[in-house]
Amino acid sequence: MFNDIGPLELVTLIVLAVLVFGPDKLPKVIQDVTRTIRKIREFSESAKNDIREELGPEFKDFEFEDLNPKTFIRKQLDNEDLGLKEIRNGFDLKKEMAEVTDAVNGRESDASAASSSSSSGGRIDMTKKPETPGRDDRPPFDADAT
Repeated sequence: MFNDIGPLELVTLIVLAVLVFGPDKLPKVIQDVTRTIRKIREFSESAKNDIREELGPEFKDFEFEDLNPKTFIRKQLDNEDLGLKEIRNGFDLKKEMAEVTDAVNGRESDASAASSSSSSGGRIDMTKKPETPGRDDRPPFDADAT
């Protein structure tokens, strides 16, 4: 509950509580606060149990923590039925980037050489520069672009 309170802040709160309530009333105030927190927890647990009873037996595994979107998505992605782990483990980003780099630079990698020789029989040269137009060749006129 108080995970983000440091030791100096805790000491400051204790000193402030002693100054505000006094050393005589402080134990009674602490008891009242803990009793109130306990009642709130009991009320929320009874409400959760009532909701579970109303939902019926098909929702017996229902957890209210699953209503948090982050928890819900994490639980669904960790589900073995979807096969996402196999897809995630089967994808090698470094290999894919190396193949793209080789294709752009005009080199053939092992995987792309096998696929390109079997599928098309030839190789596409991506390093070839487009031919420069002659002096008399004008670029096409596009009326919509101007």
